[in-house]
Amino acid sequence: MPQSEEKRKMLSGELYHSFAPDLIRDRARCLHACHRYNNAYEIPRRRRVELWRDISGDTRPMPPLLPPDADDDAQFEDDPWIEPPVRVDYGTNVRFGTNVYINFNCIILDVCLVSIGSRALIGPNVSFYTASHPMDPELRNGTNGPEIGKEIHVEDDCFIGGNVIILPGVRVGRGSTIGAGSVVTRDVPPFHVVAGNPARIIRKAKTNMDPTQDLSHEMSEQACNPIEPERSLDES
Repeated sequence: MPQSEEKRKMLSGELYHSFAPDLIRDRARCLHACHRYNNAYEIPRRRRVELWRDISGDTRPMPPLLPPDADDDAQFEDDPWIEPPVRVDYGTNVRFGTNVYINFNCIILDVCLVSIGSRALIGPNVSFYTASHPMDPELRNGTNGPEIGKEIHVEDDCFIGGNVIILPGVRVGRGSTIGAGSVVTRDVPPFHVVAGNPARIIRKAKTNMDPTQDLSHEMSEQACNPIEPERSLDES
């Protein structure tokens, strides 16, 4: 089916009308898919992955079912682990890397692309909002007015604490940490710790993953002189 003009504008980050018939149908499809996911209890990992792929529109064929004496779950170790309940607007605009974990009560308003990189850990009650509305109330005009969206990108190896809200257009750099309860309104540089409302930089994370850091001398000193571990955000 050809893409409608309103859907094209939505995905392009232009003003669009969300109550176009095809967009209403797309949201209804995702609503029912989320309902099936959230109300499936005590099911095999295979079925959980299948239900998430239904939400996200992932049409890749499932691998063949292994015999009972084999570890069928191992075939899905790279698929995201998403605790129900989860609520997604469209589903088809969500992209995950490998080994992603998302705790319960996640909300993703994916009018534009939401990408979450490999090995990202997402706490409970985290919300990703790509959607926004005009600031001019005359133009906003309730359900008769337009919306607009901007993509959200969370790069590899990030940790996002519980009750975080990430607003439209934000990019969270690789290896960064966002403290619980933060509202992220602007980009987060790679390998940084941020917290607050609005989120601000607390410090740079010490890691050998950061190519700008050389911790070999420091690690050698720590081996000879053990020190207290760095405090968590909850302790600071």
